[in-house]
Amino acid sequence: MKRPLLLLLLLVLAASAPLWAQTAASRLVPFRQGGKWGYADQARRLVLPLRYDEAGPFVEEIAWVRQGQLYGYIDSGGNPVTPVQFTRASTFRLGRATVELQGETFDISPTGQRLPDAPAAEPEEEPLEHGDLVRKEGKVGFRFTVGSGVVPPIYDEIRENYNGLLFVRLGAKWGVVNSSGKLVQPLRYDAIRLTGNLQFPVVQLGQRFGYLDEDGNTLTEIRYPQAEPFFGDVARVLAPDGQPGYLNANGQEFWEER
Repeated sequence: MKRPLLLLLLLVLAASAPLWAQTAASRLVPFRQGGKWGYADQARRLVLPLRYDEAGPFVEEIAWVRQGQLYGYIDSGGNPVTPVQFTRASTFRLGRATVELQGETFDISPTGQRLPDAPAAEPEEEPLEHGDLVRKEGKVGFRFTVGSGVVPPIYDEIRENYNGLLFVRLGAKWGVVNSSGKLVQPLRYDAIRLTGNLQFPVVQLGQRFGYLDEDGNTLTEIRYPQAEPFFGDVARVLAPDGQPGYLNANGQEFWEER
C-alpha cells in the first residue's frame, strides 16, 4: 500500500515541478489598467489582481503597494509582508527600505522589522575604467586600454558608461560612441544620463525622454514626459497622457487604458 502511494506522490510532484519552476523564475512587473494596479508576467499576463491604487517594482522579491493613502509591502505571491500602514514607502535596496509611520522615518528589513540607522555612505568618485582621456587644443578624445579603439579629440566633453560606451558632447548636443570608437548614436540629444543599474541610459530630446539599451541602441521611443532610472529590471515613466506606468528591460509598456 505504501509503495503505490509513494509512487503516486512522486508523479504528482514531477508533474507540478515545471509549473512551480516557471512561476518562481518569472519576474513580475507592476501593471496598470485604468486607475488600478496589479502585477503581470513578462508576457503582460496578469498574475496578481488589480487591487491596488499604486504599485512598485519587485526588488529582492518584495514590492511596495498603495491602497488609498497608505503603503505596505507584499511578496511575489501577493502575500502581505507588512500591514498597509505607512505614509511613505521606498523600494528595497541592499536589504533596506525607508518608510514613514506616524511622522517618524526609519528603515525596515525584508521581514518588516525596524532596523537601526544605517551609517552614512561615503560619496564615491569613479574614474574612467576603460581607457584614458586625450586632450588637444581645448578638445577631448579617448584612448581605450583594451583593443585599438580611439576617439579623436574633437569633443567638448566625454563621459564613460560602465558597459564600455562613451557619452560624448559637442556644443549642446550629446551622442554615444561604442568601444570600437564608432558613433552609434548621433549628436542629437539634449542630455544623456546613466540609470541605476548602469545599463540603460536615459536620453532627453526637448521635453521628452526615452532609453537606450546597454549597447547604445534605441530601446524606446523618446516619448515620455518623465523617465526614472531602471531598478530591478523595470523603470517607471509617465505615459504620454501623464499617467504613471512601467517598462521592462525590453522597452515593453505595462499599462492599458480602459
